[in-house]
Amino acid sequence: MAKILCICLSSTIQRTVNFKEVKLTEVNRSTSYRMDASGKALNSARVLSQLDKNCVTAFCPVGEKNKELFLELAERDNLNINYVVIPGYTRECWTLLDNMLATTTELVVGEPDMDFDVASCEQNIIESIKMKLPETDAVLFAGSKPSYFTDNLVPEIAKLSLDSGKIFLADYHGKELLNTLKICTPSIIKINEIEFAQTFEPKAFSNGKVNEEILKTALKEKSRELDNIIIVTRGADSTYAAEKGKFIECEVEKVKPVNTTACGDSFSAGFIYEYMNTKDFNAGIKKGTWCASRNAELETPGAIR
Repeated sequence: MAKILCICLSSTIQRTVNFKEVKLTEVNRSTSYRMDASGKALNSARVLSQLDKNCVTAFCPVGEKNKELFLELAERDNLNINYVVIPGYTRECWTLLDNMLATTTELVVGEPDMDFDVASCEQNIIESIKMKLPETDAVLFAGSKPSYFTDNLVPEIAKLSLDSGKIFLADYHGKELLNTLKICTPSIIKINEIEFAQTFEPKAFSNGKVNEEILKTALKEKSRELDNIIIVTRGADSTYAAEKGKFIECEVEKVKPVNTTACGDSFSAGFIYEYMNTKDFNAGIKKGTWCASRNAELETPGAIR
C-alpha cells in the first residue's frame, strides 16, 4: 500500500455551523455546530485515513496559542500529524450551511502579521519534511502559504520531493504554482477551472463564464508541454483531465449536497490513493470523483463516511 504525505502550510480550525436558513442582517440561530482540524491537505489526509488509516501522514505548522485545541481535534479524527510550532494562533475558518437553499458559505479569517524568525521556521519545516520523505511514496501539497512565509518555500518543498523520487501532487495555483514551475514540474497538478484560467489561460474565463473549448485546448496543451497530469475540477460539472496531452472527461455524480467544503480536497485524496496503488489514471479520476461526491453529502469537511 502506497504511503502518502500530506503537507499543509495553512492549517485551520474549521468551524461548521448549520442553519435552517441564513438571513443576512438578522439574528440566525444554528441547529448544529462542529469544529475540525482542517486546511486543504489536512482535509485530504482525513479522507485518506478513512480509505486506509495506515496510508497517510500529515505535516503542518500549528500556532502555539491554540495548539492544544487543534491537536485534540486532529486526534479525535485519528489524523497522524507531524507539526512545527509557530507563534500566534492557527487560523480559523467558518462554514455557514443554509439548509433551505442547500448552500455552503465559507468565511476565511486571514492570518495576522507576526514578527518571528521566519527563516528558522522554514528551515525546521524543510528538515521535518526531509525526515518523512524516505518513508513516503507520494506527496500531496495543497493550499496556499501564509503571507509571512517566503516565496521560495513552496517551490523548495516541491523540488525536494521530486528530487527524492516521489510523486508530487500540487493542489495550488497562481504565483506559487508558476514559481514552482520555474524550478521543477509537479507530477500532478490538480486545480479548479477558474484557477487554471487565472494561472495559465486568462482567455478561458471572461465575463464571469468559462469557455469550455478554450479550457479543454489549453489543458491538453499545457499537460503535453509539462509532460505530466493536470486535473481540472469544475464543481457540479464534469471533470476535465489530461495525461501528457491525452484528454479525458469524467461526469460527476449528482447528489443532494450538505457541505461542499473540501470536495476538491476529497477528490485529490481519492485520486492520489487510487493512482498510487493501481497506476491507472482513469481509475484515479473515478475514485476522486466518488470521494468528492461522498464528501458533499456530509457535514464534516474532508470526509467520506
